[in-house]
Amino acid sequence: MKKILLHIFILTGLALVIHSCANRAQGPTGGPKDVTPPKVLKSSPENGALNFNKKQILIDFDEMVSVEKASENVIISPPQVKPPDVKSNGKRVMVNFNQDLLDSTTYSINFGDAIVDLNEKNPLKNYLFSFSTGNQIDTLKVSGTVINSEDLNPLAGMIVGIYSENADSVFFQKPFLRIAKTDDKGHFTIDNMRQGTYKVFALGDVNRDYFYQPGEGVAMNDSLVTPTFRIEEMRDTVWKDSATVDSVRTFMGTKFLPDDITLRFFKENKKRQYFVKSERKEPFVFSLFFNAPQTELPVIKPINFDWDQKYLLEKTQHMDTLTYWLTDSLLWKTDTLDMTLSYLKTDSVFNLVPTTDTISVVLRKLKTNVRAVKKADTEVKKVDLKYTTNVSPTFEIFNPIEIKFEAPLKDIDRSKIHLSQKVDTVYKPLAFEWKQLDSIKIKFAINYKWEPEMAYQLSVDSAAFTSIYDKTGNKYSSDFKIRSLDEYSSVKILLAEFNPNVYLQILDTKDAVLATHQAVEKGTLFEHLKPGDYYVRMFIDANGNGRWDTGDLAKRIQPEEVYYYQKKLTLMANWEFEETWDYKQTPLLQQKPQELRKSNQKK
Repeated sequence: MKKILLHIFILTGLALVIHSCANRAQGPTGGPKDVTPPKVLKSSPENGALNFNKKQILIDFDEMVSVEKASENVIISPPQVKPPDVKSNGKRVMVNFNQDLLDSTTYSINFGDAIVDLNEKNPLKNYLFSFSTGNQIDTLKVSGTVINSEDLNPLAGMIVGIYSENADSVFFQKPFLRIAKTDDKGHFTIDNMRQGTYKVFALGDVNRDYFYQPGEGVAMNDSLVTPTFRIEEMRDTVWKDSATVDSVRTFMGTKFLPDDITLRFFKENKKRQYFVKSERKEPFVFSLFFNAPQTELPVIKPINFDWDQKYLLEKTQHMDTLTYWLTDSLLWKTDTLDMTLSYLKTDSVFNLVPTTDTISVVLRKLKTNVRAVKKADTEVKKVDLKYTTNVSPTFEIFNPIEIKFEAPLKDIDRSKIHLSQKVDTVYKPLAFEWKQLDSIKIKFAINYKWEPEMAYQLSVDSAAFTSIYDKTGNKYSSDFKIRSLDEYSSVKILLAEFNPNVYLQILDTKDAVLATHQAVEKGTLFEHLKPGDYYVRMFIDANGNGRWDTGDLAKRIQPEEVYYYQKKLTLMANWEFEETWDYKQTPLLQQKPQELRKSNQKK
């Protein structure tokens, strides 16, 4: 009996040990995830302290904290030329100023989302710490939104600042008096302002010096701002969860004004102009690249060659890329073309000044296969002139045929170019317009009034085209069919208040411009749109040049006004839609459709 009891005791003990070990292996099951941000317990000095002039701020929390990306997230007013050190140590955050504090000045430290708990990274959102080096603390504030002037997207990460001086030149000479930083909705609040009248600017502050430098993006408020406040009834919504309202509490609170400043951010068309590089991939052609558009051609003076009337010049629209096609074979054999290049270059204060550089345009040496070269020497190599077209099996009714050649043409035999329409089973020859699109005969178009649903053929005989380098083109043939009108949709936009300076634009779902037309009083018609979703934007062409223009800071010229039609247009095939638009009815910040709205982070 004793042995049986002993065996039972041993087995029970083993079972308990095994069960205990198994439980330990599972570990703690844990509780609900911590979603509570850190709480401030105390600080030195107290938030809102007066007559404080030490260089260190200490803030204690109820749990271990860290400071995330302090240089990006923590904004201090007045702005500090020598940034303070903002660090965490256990449950404490320390701010150490690296320059003397100003007398009788209110300082504010907006931590944004920088302070987080150590474990779950829950942020203490928009924590603001303020103190004064004088006998009173300033409490006024203004707020608003910064948007991109061309597409109305909110801009995050922009510095917004104020000046008490009235002269415009202050923005070019000294840091802001007080600053804020826009959040991901483009919203900003400048805190702890004193009574007065202020200029307001936004700045894409690349070098963090808190005043404008040439090349930085800006926004400017047209009128002076006077901060004020009023006491009014306010509402505070208490939520049971993320979707359910628990209650709405009303109370009397302080509303600071203005709270609706809208700053339209822009970059001036003032890029630094300088010569970037030369490129010569083939012996008979070279290109010169410039950093910005030019208003006049540079002057080239050859040093080791003569090219008078021995080249053709291909220019881009703004002359920032120039391509020189050499027509003399003696020039092709010169590996390095030395020349002087005289042009207008931007100086340190953004003025264009005459400059002359000496450059060498070198033929790029390509790696060659020795065996292939020997084989080429023993064979007659046929070289054809290459060209491309935009012809596709299904062709749009409004498109011309475009043809682009690899080099300028010397000769075109029009009798060898054939455009035909298929009638029953027979192709009927057509008369068409042959149009040169540039000055050196590289780009051409075939214009014809296409008939919907009809089949066509473009064919080109061999040797129809000859380049200035005596290359000839091969035979070419392509069949294509024009879309049916039933496959298209159209939309007419009527302005409730007609303005002849308005240009309307049709946009796709990626906010890209598909078509632009000047407004017509009886309605602006956009035809031949494929079924789908579209949006409408407009700009007011204040200077009458037919395009949207950015602003000019020195001349205090705002960028031209842009508006968005608030609705999405879903177009169906074989339908014409008509919409009437009162672009002044909806506030500017509410106009852009939500699905197009994007927050542009500062680069």
